[in-house]
Amino acid sequence: MGFVALLLLGVFCAAGLMGFVYYKETHLPPVGDSDVIIVLGAQVKADGTPSVALERRLTAALESYQADRQLIIVCGAQGSNEPRAEGDVMRDWLVARGVPEGDVVAETASFNTRENLTYAKAIMEHRGLENALIVTSDYHVARALALCGQVGISAVGKGSPSKPEYFIKNHFREGLSWIKFWLESR
Repeated sequence: MGFVALLLLGVFCAAGLMGFVYYKETHLPPVGDSDVIIVLGAQVKADGTPSVALERRLTAALESYQADRQLIIVCGAQGSNEPRAEGDVMRDWLVARGVPEGDVVAETASFNTRENLTYAKAIMEHRGLENALIVTSDYHVARALALCGQVGISAVGKGSPSKPEYFIKNHFREGLSWIKFWLESR
């Protein structure tokens, strides 16, 4: 097979992956009832503030909280290039915007989505909570909900808008994450 044919095959596969992710993103079930909001972590900047993606997730979670006050679990450990744990930064951001400290639990041990949800489930069980609203970036909601099914969380999802200039990068990367999800599910 020639180089051009391999290149075209690669482009076709990449487009297919991104199309799959976009389809999943635009065909989510409607947001239903929940008794807890789980916000999945994202990058914290070097100055200790949320990245654009994380701030958008937090804004979406805050809107949901203001419409229906319930416990918020914010998830994420401290990455090697982050000054503080994502969960702590998210908790502080929400409290600074009027959410009572008692309504936010920071989970700071998880390093990926599966761990976010596994540790959040333990908090839910401890508090007798049953139905979660998962808040994450728009392109990530469908896979997060699939992972909820694997870890035993009854959930609906709400996506925060991503920056349009990152559409290709985010959707391609998420497509690769779906492949990993399928391989790990076997």
